[in-house]
Amino acid sequence: MNGGVPPHDGPAKEAILRELESILKSPFFRTSNRSRQFLSYVVQHTLDGNQEPLKERTIGAKLFQRPVGYATGDDPVVRVQAGEVRRRLEQYHHAGPSDSPVRIDLPVGAYAPEFRWAPHPDEPAPVETPRTEPVEATGEEAILGVQPAQQTTDGVAKKTGRLTAGRLVVGAGLILILALLAGVVYRTSAPKSTLDRFWAPVLSTQEPVLICLAKPRVYRPSAELYQRYANPPGKFNGEWARLTEPPPLQPNTKLTWGDMVEYTDYGVAAGDVYAALRMSAALNRMGKVSQVRIGNSYSFEDLRSSPAIVVGAFNNRWTMQMTSNLHFAFVEENGQQLIREQGSPGRTWTARYGPHGEAIEDFGIVTRLLNSKTGKFVVATAGLLSEGTQAAAEFVSSSASLEEALKTAPPDWPKKNLQVVVQTTVTDAIPGPPQVIAIYTW
Repeated sequence: MNGGVPPHDGPAKEAILRELESILKSPFFRTSNRSRQFLSYVVQHTLDGNQEPLKERTIGAKLFQRPVGYATGDDPVVRVQAGEVRRRLEQYHHAGPSDSPVRIDLPVGAYAPEFRWAPHPDEPAPVETPRTEPVEATGEEAILGVQPAQQTTDGVAKKTGRLTAGRLVVGAGLILILALLAGVVYRTSAPKSTLDRFWAPVLSTQEPVLICLAKPRVYRPSAELYQRYANPPGKFNGEWARLTEPPPLQPNTKLTWGDMVEYTDYGVAAGDVYAALRMSAALNRMGKVSQVRIGNSYSFEDLRSSPAIVVGAFNNRWTMQMTSNLHFAFVEENGQQLIREQGSPGRTWTARYGPHGEAIEDFGIVTRLLNSKTGKFVVATAGLLSEGTQAAAEFVSSSASLEEALKTAPPDWPKKNLQVVVQTTVTDAIPGPPQVIAIYTW
């Protein structure tokens, strides 16, 4: 249903900007500043006619305050946010028909938006003539002796070469042997990075790493309550409306416990998810398999059978139990959550908030236990708020951060238990790079 794409100026540009404004004001984007900023940035970048392509590192530096040359492999914030924007755009497009002549999409695998125009009613649909274009052989095709495929625009690929089953088996076997030999040579000859040494107890085991997230109980207003206060009637008939629009209740409206319903599908903190994704990606690059467990899907018995990463503090009872008697611990005093140094000099750290209640500074603890209460290696990454949790996860996923922080640690720190307190400055709900402010080993 695509028509010809007008140039991005004049009426075409105005139509795109109107549709962008409609998207940003929709329930699917209104509650997410990050998604609004991301989509606005990539659309405006394209409309301004910038010749520089939209790259992950550029977006990370300009939108998320990352250093200009930061390692995108260690910090997937742009990829994660792009996926979130695609999900919200899909919800927006499926919510109902739009009278806009243009549709804004963010293709998978790219950061530049696509503007799809509806054809003019009097304009016949374009007819494309299939063309055959040569495609260069990939590395695998070159090794196996396969001729490049011929790609046609109607989506049909025709192989011009022939490959016998015997050559395929032999070639695949050679590839596998070479890959295994390369891995052995690399592991035995490459110097161990600080990241490798930090995770050495995990890398030396056969068991997968469990990444454990908490899932507290979450309650929502019942569907009956939404209908009771719907104005106009039927406004909250759809689940998407109940998820994105608050019921019009006044501060003094009285509710009963029956007006609230527990929703077991909800409850994982966004900061914990970002942290888990970051650490899973880091482990994957080191060749280690990880498994994510949420809420009641793991038990103490699971933690006794595999090394684990426990994510979150006050919402995760395993973190609180395993770190309660350590040098740095999360405590709650007089209704305030803080990190306390349970020994000399007895320092404390608390999150700081801006004039509108927004977090502007957070703290987290990284705890590395060689032999925890479970009998297995455990790493706990947790913050006072979600931003501190993300900063702790970024710290243990970055060789550069670990290298800088552990310069002053004892040379035999890989054989010791370790705790690190990190600080992060928060801007527009986005945590900055972690800064180490205290280290303790034993």
